[in-house]
Amino acid sequence: MQMISKVHYLALGTATLLLAACGGGGSKSAAEQTPAASETTTAAAAASMTPAAAASTPAPAADSTDTLDHTTLASFTADPVHGKQIFAQCQACHSAEPGKNMIGPSLAGVVGRKAGSIAGFAYSNANKSSGITWTAEKLFQYLEKPQRVVPGTKMTFPGLPKGQDRADVIAYLKNPT
Repeated sequence: MQMISKVHYLALGTATLLLAACGGGGSKSAAEQTPAASETTTAAAAASMTPAAAASTPAPAADSTDTLDHTTLASFTADPVHGKQIFAQCQACHSAEPGKNMIGPSLAGVVGRKAGSIAGFAYSNANKSSGITWTAEKLFQYLEKPQRVVPGTKMTFPGLPKGQDRADVIAYLKNPT
């Protein structure tokens, strides 16, 4: 029997954490974590969507903030403390620290910034040419399903389906403390 070194365990643990980071919050009950068959099929189809296929789906206009769940940011009372907890999912790729780009760009000061505008970060052409300015309302729409709003984006995160979670993350990003 071959012994597995501590390095292998560390690598396996790190990979597991990174995969779990984009997978969701962890605050759901067992009943909420078991998706219906149609949700599983829809999620599988969305996950397998290539950037080219996503690009063929028309994106909402740059100034549109319509969401799939028909909610608006204004309909939520945001909790930045909860937003920081939800943002932990994002930290596998993003930082809220100014100038700290990772796999994804720094999200410090994102509210009010033009999409694709951090110098030196290799954005997708879809993001750079989207014409989007990241208002809080546009982020609320984007965080619901990023590939819908910017088809062809490099961001593979499926989104935050709960409007409250999106509102909370945006409140945290406005003042990440």
